[in-house]
Amino acid sequence: QVQVVESGGGLVQAGGSLRLSCTASGLTFDDYAMGWFRQAPGKEREGVSCISWSGGSTYYADSVKGRFTISRDNAKSTLYLQMNSLKPEDTAMYYCAAAMGRYCPVYGGARAYDKWGPGTQVTVSS
Repeated sequence: QVQVVESGGGLVQAGGSLRLSCTASGLTFDDYAMGWFRQAPGKEREGVSCISWSGGSTYYADSVKGRFTISRDNAKSTLYLQMNSLKPEDTAMYYCAAAMGRYCPVYGGARAYDKWGPGTQVTVSS
């Protein structure tokens, strides 16, 4: 049974940092590109970042470029999101998901990911 579980969320002041982790089991981790998404109350889920199976390609939403860094450790079946210079508008539930292939989907957004974790809450106070 596939399980994807996020951790590392919490409450932080604006300008602070958090590191999210996502562990996956029940799948061959390096067969899949992995992504981070977030959803704030009353808003649609949005893609934050994606990393290819090898880590050789990464993508970021414009809103987080230069502040967030995605990485993965295939030996540990773990995905990370280092978040620096956090802003109140980064407040959201953050989700980890496995894509349907080795490379970050160009089309489809969240629909191109089929293995999701329950999420971890990130709250940034001003």
